[in-house]
Amino acid sequence: MAIKKSEIYGQIWAACDKLRGGVEPARYKDYILTLLFVKYVSDRYRSSDNWDIEVPKGGSFDDIVKLKYKKNIGEGINIVIGKLAEENELKGIIDIADFNSEELGSDKEAVDKLSGLVEIFQKPELDFTNNRAGGDDILGDAYEFLMRKFAQDSGKSKGQFYTPGEVSRIMAKVIGISTATDSGMTVYDPACGSGSLLIRAADEASCDITIFGQEKDNATAGLARMNLVLHNKGAGEIARGSTISSPRYKNEYNPELLKTFDYIVVNPPFSDKSWMDGIVVPDIYRRYSQTDFGVPPEKNGDYAWLLHVLKSLKPTGKAAIILPHGVLFRGNSEADIRKKIIDHGYIKGIIGLPANLFYGTGIPACIIIIDKEGAAGRKGIFIIDASREYVKDGNKNRLREQDIHKIVATFQSMDESDPKYARFVPNREIKDVNEYNLNISRYIDSSEPEEIQDISAHLNGGIPAADIDRMEPYWKVFPSLKAVLFRPLKGKYYIPQVKKADIVKVITLHEEFLQHAKLVEDAYWNWKNEVKPILMDLTDAKPPKVLIEHISQKLLNYFSGVPLLDKYEVYQVLMDYWAETMQDDVYVVCYDGYVAGRAISYDYVTKKKKENGQTVVVRTGKVKGYEGKLIPKGLLEAHYFGLEVKAMDLLRGKCGGITKRLSELVEENSGENGVFFELDSLKRQTAATRIKLIKNDPSAKGELDILKEYCRAIRSGSQCKNRIETVREGFG
Repeated sequence: MAIKKSEIYGQIWAACDKLRGGVEPARYKDYILTLLFVKYVSDRYRSSDNWDIEVPKGGSFDDIVKLKYKKNIGEGINIVIGKLAEENELKGIIDIADFNSEELGSDKEAVDKLSGLVEIFQKPELDFTNNRAGGDDILGDAYEFLMRKFAQDSGKSKGQFYTPGEVSRIMAKVIGISTATDSGMTVYDPACGSGSLLIRAADEASCDITIFGQEKDNATAGLARMNLVLHNKGAGEIARGSTISSPRYKNEYNPELLKTFDYIVVNPPFSDKSWMDGIVVPDIYRRYSQTDFGVPPEKNGDYAWLLHVLKSLKPTGKAAIILPHGVLFRGNSEADIRKKIIDHGYIKGIIGLPANLFYGTGIPACIIIIDKEGAAGRKGIFIIDASREYVKDGNKNRLREQDIHKIVATFQSMDESDPKYARFVPNREIKDVNEYNLNISRYIDSSEPEEIQDISAHLNGGIPAADIDRMEPYWKVFPSLKAVLFRPLKGKYYIPQVKKADIVKVITLHEEFLQHAKLVEDAYWNWKNEVKPILMDLTDAKPPKVLIEHISQKLLNYFSGVPLLDKYEVYQVLMDYWAETMQDDVYVVCYDGYVAGRAISYDYVTKKKKENGQTVVVRTGKVKGYEGKLIPKGLLEAHYFGLEVKAMDLLRGKCGGITKRLSELVEENSGENGVFFELDSLKRQTAATRIKLIKNDPSAKGELDILKEYCRAIRSGSQCKNRIETVREGFG
């Protein structure tokens, strides 16, 4: 049965909860991602003959399961992972985490913690036997989800191993890698971190492009290698070491030349102050030489990375590199390098991004798009200022689906329709007017116009004509509505001629407004009628990611001709619904068809018992409930049992009222004069009388008669207070 993304995400994050207390959050990934990797390759190895990873005897997740609740579980897991690593030349990559570490707790604590962790990965929600469907990678996306969460938790100094997926997608699209037609073509990330950016770029290609990456940090390079395998890209290469001082990819015929690539994407560490460690200037690869582009400043490595990219590109190569805004306008040696790069025509475009997008820094950054093909005849640079379009997400900013699509569509079409967002800047303006300064604000004024205060209007009344004129886009669509709402007052002022309470009614009933509403409605129904047959015929031959791209583009096309509405806002509504609800359902249908069955939830109980003199752990699950895998129970109840559901809701309401009244009665009758106080007294007196009866005390008979009267009085309730008082006196 298909796995829903939300179920995978929930279970894997629950695994992280098992490690809380003792293990540093930054180290969660070492344990969780390793177990995730072992579980995934074990499941896939069982279900596929064509698989990149060989799972040896004693090196599978099943062997880890056998270690649950045994004293040597930590050491045993290390051995199992070691066998898997050795069989597949993954030593030092997947065996970095030490499952026998003291940070997991004392002996019993570590055993329980690791056993609980293994049990989470045993759950049906994490059965990866058949998790893929035609190019969609649910587990790869889950891995990305974890990397993002770990980057958020790790803080500023540790976040650079992950490039936000939204930025990665933009970079992959703007370099045009989708036009790659040959598996011999190459994509390279010289600072690949966990490999997410590199994989996004490779996914965008229309063929299985060849992958290369290099990462300085050994542990992070291991994450990248695992990431490639989990995304079915195990043939990709990840080299270790410093790209600047020790580049691993060199020309096969001349080791003093760098290997060149068709496409490069990179998010290097910003403003690296130690980039020159191990470098001799001029370096043997001619990246940093006064006779070439120049030498970057000693304490800032931004241009060191850009020059490495230029040297690593083929003559027709294309690249996208993320750098801080300072590279666009800083002076001295950087200004000289920038001038030479611009004169060569290598920069095709610049995209200004919002601040606080990245986990490693809060400063604003930009994407510089390099294209060597046609550089000699390039007439200028296409610049986009996307710095104002984002959404707050916790303590970070995040690009929405509409922001991503708008950036990519604007760049690919070189759309200059909104001069406050994007424009093509000719070389003359860059070189002669601005002296090679590429600061985005020099070319695009995205600031909001200052609101002008009209003192005369404040003092004498009336609405300034300038304020009315600012609504010109609306008057173009509703030309006669302006005269309905306002009339000239004097000079350049207007006065409303509709009461405030009637404004909405007047507008919504106006013929021109109704015509516009019909335009909106027609756009929606035309889109729905076109995509409905597609959604009613889902199969595993139609990858969900391709599907949503197709139907969302259709939505944009239909709403592009509707004035006043932002088509990207409409697009965002669909994409939000896709992320929250629709994608899980589409994945289920693509995998299992429309008869998707049910999901069963369990309460698990773990017990130990003796078998043949040994302690064996038995885990049993008691069914807790059922939920439709595709159609939720609530939807079926509302559709088929609407009247019964309403009746039950009514009874639940009455039950709630009765419960509330009972609580009030208990509170009212708990004092000294209350019934419950009397009952407590009765219990105490009954106990004392019972003792007397046992001892044959002659006074017991009389007390027993009084107690009977006492009970009758209490049963009669508050109307018999006097009788209760009389009974009390009988006891003195």
